[in-house]
Amino acid sequence: MQKRKVTWTKQAFKQFNAAIKFIRKESDQNADKVKATLLDKINDLSDDRITHRADPYKKSNDGNYLYFELLHYRVVYYRTPQEVFIIRLRHTSMEPKKY
Repeated sequence: MQKRKVTWTKQAFKQFNAAIKFIRKESDQNADKVKATLLDKINDLSDDRITHRADPYKKSNDGNYLYFELLHYRVVYYRTPQEVFIIRLRHTSMEPKKY
């Protein structure tokens, strides 16, 4: 079974780091737990058997913009046969934005 490469956009990487930094203000332990859990789930996207729902906030979604929610974070990614691009990471309490 071929694995997909997981690539982060600069925006998504900044959003992830900002989220972990925000959590770390209250608890190093919780920040480490959230970081590890999200990264494990994101790295699982390299498996081509893993699929999620189409992102309803993506205008003209061709079905390859997908998302999942975990620990109150919404992760949006774009899937190709060879690669997965992490597009954005937002807390679920934030107002969703169409893109």
